[in-house]
Order: sequence, then structure tokens, then C-alpha cells
Amino acid sequence: MHATISKALKTTLLASAAALTVAGAAQAASLEEIQESGSIRIAVANEIPYGYIDPVSGEAMGAGPDVAKHIVEELGVTDIEWITTDFSSLIPGLQADRFDMVAAEMAIIPTRCETVIYSEPNTSYGEGLLVPAGNPEGLSGYADFAENSDMTVAIMAGANQLDMMQALGVSEDQLVTISSNADAISTVSTGRADAYAATGLTASELAGQSDAVEVAEGFTDPVIDGTEQRSWGGFVFAEGNEELRDAVNEVLAEYKQSDEWLETVSGYGFTDADTSRSFDMSTEELCTE
Repeated sequence: MHATISKALKTTLLASAAALTVAGAAQAASLEEIQESGSIRIAVANEIPYGYIDPVSGEAMGAGPDVAKHIVEELGVTDIEWITTDFSSLIPGLQADRFDMVAAEMAIIPTRCETVIYSEPNTSYGEGLLVPAGNPEGLSGYADFAENSDMTVAIMAGANQLDMMQALGVSEDQLVTISSNADAISTVSTGRADAYAATGLTASELAGQSDAVEVAEGFTDPVIDGTEQRSWGGFVFAEGNEELRDAVNEVLAEYKQSDEWLETVSGYGFTDADTSRSFDMSTEELCTE
């Protein structure tokens, strides 16, 4: 499967999310129950290229869903109920047992590890910055906002860019919180914020949707406490569902050694550096940093 998506499709993608069914609260299924029923509920946040629903076909796509499809098939599960929700609702949804697993390539960070459990990393990715066309402020990194208190930056609710901004010393009144990527282009192009901080892949996808915005050229990943900030994304489960998580890990470890996994992830724009560095960190290390 390839990540070549028409401009019209990108424009309508998130608008179509409202028409998709979101499951109500239910008890999270165990691995045994999932295998017996042959069905699993998996959530995405409708974010290209991590995990989203094609509004035309209704098919789940992205680095998370495509790998998840292989994993659950290997576990003997034949039916996937795909659920779409806001990014900030993914963890609460797991905690409320609205779904069994998240395939949104959510970054593995200690604060999240306190409330949910992760698989080992599936992907790795760096940061980016969406700016107005022409980049009038000459922005090239997150630290620019710490150095100029007059500038504002948008972040998505629940995203780990908030932690990065706070660590860099960006003040709270410089932050503009938006609910989803669907709001990023208008937020930046109308001047509500001077830029939108997101992963590099997300920023590139958004820039491709409108001539009013672009990706900041010469962007450098933020360095906090001497460490370059890079994210590792994995599958997420509710606490207490370790058996399902462990089964997913077993299949994932084998799959990541295959050309098929490499082709799948690369097909969504992940670079050679992204794929090779996905092996650099374990979930245990990421949860205890």
C-alpha cells in the first residue's frame, strides 16, 4: 500500500471523520476473548501518515493500521472494527474501554506510560514546523519561540510537543491549542499562531494541502538537556491488557525483520533514518527517560 494521496482526498479526510462511527463504552477484550471472537477494536486519530480512515473507501490506512492488520492476522483475528477519535481522546478511550488497541503511532513518553501500556516501537520520527507561505518570521526551530516571547505556536491537544515547548522555556501564553490537525492550516494561515509544531511527517502532509502554508526550511530538531528530540511510536493498550500487548510484541519483533515491514513503513514517507532508528530504543527505556 502506498501513501500517494490526492489533494482533494487530503482536504476532505478529517472532515469525513465526523461521519464515522465511534463505539460506546464497553469492556476491553482480553487476548483470549479477541481470538475466540475473531474481532478486535482498534482506534486511530485520523492523522496522515500514522493512522487514518480513507473517506472514500472507508479503509484504514497508515503505518500503524497497515502493520496492525498484519499483526492481528497472525494472531488469528479476522475482523477489525476501526474507530476514529480525536488524538486527545485516544488514552481516555482506552481507559474507558471504548477500544482494545490504538494504532496511531503515538509517541512513547513517560507521562503516558503512567496510564497506559505500549508495545515496542513500530516507528521513529523527528519534528517539524508548519509556517505561513514564505515563512515571514524566518522560523527554523522550536527554540525560536523561547527566544521571542511575542511569537505564538500552535500545538495539538494531547500531543507531546507541549512537553518540548515547556522544557525549552516557551511560556503558556505563547501556546495556541487546537483540537486536531484539521485546524492547523487555518490557524497558521490566518495568523492566529505564527506556526504549528508537529512531527515532520505531519507538517509535510499539511503543507501539501494548501499553498498558504509551508514547512520551515532548515528546521532542526529541538535539543533538550543535551538530547535531540526524536519520537518512537508504538501500539497502545489499556493497563491490565499485558497479555494482548505481549502477543502483539512477539509478532511485531518478527515482522520488523522483514522487507514487507520496511516497504510498508517507507511507503508512508518514513525515511531510511526513521526506519533504522526505530530499533534504537526500547519501550522500557522510553518510559523511564
